[in-house]
Amino acid sequence: MLWIKAFHIIFVVSWFAGLFYLPRIFVNLAMAQEDAERARLLLMAHKLYRFVTPIGILALGFGTWLWLGYGFAGMWLNIKLVLVAALLVYHWYCGQLLAQFKLGRNAHGHVWYRWFNEIPVLLLMAVVILVTVKPI
Repeated sequence: MLWIKAFHIIFVVSWFAGLFYLPRIFVNLAMAQEDAERARLLLMAHKLYRFVTPIGILALGFGTWLWLGYGFAGMWLNIKLVLVAALLVYHWYCGQLLAQFKLGRNAHGHVWYRWFNEIPVLLLMAVVILVTVKPI
């Protein structure tokens, strides 16, 4: 099970790297003035989203394997699962935002995306505290 835990951590870290970087690309897209810059940023965002989606699936798969293997239980796990669901919604919403950028229909400014980028940071902090400290 230690191998499963190691792979879960590796894929979670990788997934979060993508969730941290994709909205930073959105910040730059929201400020892009030139077509070439916009096209380059859209390509980067598209490739990153396509790359990080299966990584997120692997993180969830290995996490589920751990849960089934160890039989974790408790309020901390229930809250963690709610936060993971929120991360899945965040990931999906990033895909929706990317689609809007591709269509030229971005509805938000760069400041909004800077704040939007903080959501996975807060969720990560909460999940790490729940998993390591298990305060409840």
